[in-house]
Amino acid sequence: MKAEQVELVEAKDKRGKHRILADLKRLEQETRFLKEELELLDKLEKASTACNELLSNVETRADSLLPVTNGPTNPSWDRWFEGLKDASGCRCWTW
Repeated sequence: MKAEQVELVEAKDKRGKHRILADLKRLEQETRFLKEELELLDKLEKASTACNELLSNVETRADSLLPVTNGPTNPSWDRWFEGLKDASGCRCWTW
């Protein structure tokens, strides 16, 4: 019976070692990937410079999906978007 227990302990020990080695290998791989990513980030420009360039490009170009208008095509539509000029003329009922 003791021989079976020894074999069981050895089998568990081997699986434990294998699991530890697999975890260690995974951590080493993650460390290598993170180091590579840090090296790539060091080679990139500063984010603020890239954002400023993008912003200047976006601001200088018109949106191709929006029509180009120099003013309202129908001036009467403006009244829907303007506030009231005289609040005393409002005959709205509020509850």
